[in-house]
Amino acid sequence: MTDGSPQHAAARHGAARHAAAIVGAGRMGRAHAAAWRSAGVPVRWVVSPRHRPDLADAPDARWATALDEVLADPDVTIVSICTPTPSHADLAVQALEAGRNVLLEKPIALTMDDALRVQDAASRASGLLMVAHVVRFFSGYAALAERVAAGSVGRPRVVRASRISGRPAGYDWLEDEARSGGMLVDFAIHDIDQAALHLGRAVAVTSVPLSGAGFGAPVVTTIEYAGGGAAQLLSVSDLPPGSPFRTGFEVVGDAGVDAAEPDAGDAFAEQARYFVRCVDTAETPTRAPVEAAVEALRVALAARESARTGRRVALRE
Repeated sequence: MTDGSPQHAAARHGAARHAAAIVGAGRMGRAHAAAWRSAGVPVRWVVSPRHRPDLADAPDARWATALDEVLADPDVTIVSICTPTPSHADLAVQALEAGRNVLLEKPIALTMDDALRVQDAASRASGLLMVAHVVRFFSGYAALAERVAAGSVGRPRVVRASRISGRPAGYDWLEDEARSGGMLVDFAIHDIDQAALHLGRAVAVTSVPLSGAGFGAPVVTTIEYAGGGAAQLLSVSDLPPGSPFRTGFEVVGDAGVDAAEPDAGDAFAEQARYFVRCVDTAETPTRAPVEAAVEALRVALAARESARTGRRVALRE
C-alpha cells in the first residue's frame, strides 16, 4: 500500500528527478537499494562484474559489468559505490569526473593518498560527494550530537564508545587487511568519526589488541585530541556469527554526562533522503562532510599502526 502522507508525496516528487546506479551487489549494495527505494529514487543500474545480481529492492535494474556503461546513461544522476574498499577511490573519481553525484561507502579509501585524491576530485566536480558514514544518521547518535552542541554536558572532555558484533559471514575480503584495512579501518572507524564530532582534531593514538588473537578480536583504542580531550573505544567483531550487534556511546563533559539512545529508525533511508536533498539544492553535505571522512581515515590508519607496533602514534598536521 502506498503511503499518501504529504511528506512521502514531497519525497517522491523531489526524488522523481533522479535515478541511481549501485556499484557492488553485496550486503551494502542491498542496503543502498532498500534505502533508494524508501527515498523514492529508482535504481536504474546495478554493476557487478561476474554475475547478474538479485536485489529485491531494485527489481527493474539493468545489469552492467563495469561503471563505464552506467556513466554512458544520461538518466543516472546518483551513483552509490558499495564495493570493497580498494576500489573506492578509482570508482569515485571516475563517477565524479563524469559529473555524477556520488554516495561512497565508508571508508573513503584505503590510503591517505587515495583519500586526498578523492577529496580533490570532489572539490573540482560539478556533482556532490558524500561518504556514507551512516552512524551520523542514526537517530540516537544525531540527537546526542544536538544535545551536546546545545550544552547538555558543558565542555566535552571524554568520549567512551563500544562497538561489538559477530564475525561477518560470507565476506572473506574483510579479514584480509590488505583489502579491508582491518577491523580498525573498516569497523572502528564509525566510533572514530563520532568521537571527532565532539572532541575535534586528534593528535595521538594508542591501540592495544588482545595478545595473540586474530581478526576482529578486542582492541582498545585511546585517542588524544588537540583540545585536551580523550576518547576510549572498544572494538570487537569476532563473536560467533549471529551474535547480537551492540553499541554504546557516551560523552563526559565538565558539567555532566550524556549518551546515545538505542536507534529505532532507518539510518540508511535517512542518509539517502538527506543526500537527495543536498543534490536538489546543490548544497554541500554538512552532516557528513568529506573532510570528516578523510580525518576519520587518518586516525584509523594511525590506530592500525599503533596496534601493529605497540607504540603510541603521534599524528602530524
